[in-house]
Amino acid sequence: MPERDETRINERIRVPQVRLVGEDGNQIGVVETQQALRYAQERDLDLVEVAADARPPVCRVLDYSKYKYEQEQKAKAARRHQKQVNVREIKLRPKIATNDYETKKNHVVRFLKGDDRVKVTIMFRGREQTHPERGERLLMRLAEDVAELGTIEQSPQQDGRNMTMLLAPVKRRPEHEHEHEAPAEAPAEARATARAETPADAPAAADAG
Repeated sequence: MPERDETRINERIRVPQVRLVGEDGNQIGVVETQQALRYAQERDLDLVEVAADARPPVCRVLDYSKYKYEQEQKAKAARRHQKQVNVREIKLRPKIATNDYETKKNHVVRFLKGDDRVKVTIMFRGREQTHPERGERLLMRLAEDVAELGTIEQSPQQDGRNMTMLLAPVKRRPEHEHEHEAPAEAPAEARATARAETPADAPAAADAG
């Protein structure tokens, strides 16, 4: 159900006097309400109460339908800028298994792609608390793995038995900004040299984690 418009205009303004502001924004001063109404009508405009709590109330002369439309557009723009930012939480153990780590990492990726912040918490138990560096290493490894999508907003911090880090989504540039950024291809001679210098059976880098 649409909100009822409470703005007093024209004959709905019942006070004996108003402080009048002309259509050009200049102060005219305190005048009788009927005089202010005539002033607006002579210009085919409306008398609109813009500060009801003032003594006397402040009224402006303007095109009310246009004014109302502009106010609605401003309100819509403000709502768009107030987009809700959610903070999701992912919990890890210091000695997490590889497949569990991958699952958790995929959750973080999904949240960051959805423009959510992610609070990553390492939960220490018992003697694990004596090695906080393991938790920090795990958090930094995760941050590195999702660096294309998220950036560290709050570095790892010890919080009792837990260690937390906050990741924020990276602001992505519009697609059209990438259109003219195709990397120049290396000359054929340089490519051939690179192939000759790279053994086909070079071992893959070992997982540091």
